Amino acid sequence: MPEPRLECGVAMIWFVLCFLTAVVGGLASAQAPVFYAQLSQPLWAPPAWVFGPVWTVLYVMMALAAWLVWRQRSVRPVGPALGLFAVQLVFNAAWSWLFFAWQTGGWAMLDIVLLWVTLCLTLVRFWQIQRMAGLLLVPYLLWVTFAAALNYRIWQLNPVLLGA
Repeated sequence: MPEPRLECGVAMIWFVLCFLTAVVGGLASAQAPVFYAQLSQPLWAPPAWVFGPVWTVLYVMMALAAWLVWRQRSVRPVGPALGLFAVQLVFNAAWSWLFFAWQTGGWAMLDIVLLWVTLCLTLVRFWQIQRMAGLLLVPYLLWVTFAAALNYRIWQLNPVLLGA
């Protein structure tokens, strides 16, 4: 039986990593509501205030998923799956910088496609290791899919503001 302190400590590490990703992205998004309001948007674009609560829930679910996979380390190799998880966190954090801080719609689109691909691979690996961990990533995948469509449409509607 795993030691409770170790379990709690490692769970905290996953939460810190996920919320550190949020902080890094958040630094780039400080003026996001103002910039987002300036953009021509499709009718189906959510208001700016929706993003914070949605991402908060998703980051909690992501951290729980990673922790559940880590807990299977004595039964299965988890390194590759957790490595994919870390890579998708990098793409996640980079997107805000590319879209909001540097206002490069094309690069943000490339990033979110790479995020989507690594997230799909992560979800499959998590599912193979611990099904609940895979299930916890499904809402994240759905949101990133929606965000990719929104990124593409806003980029197309705003070629001057979101150039390359």
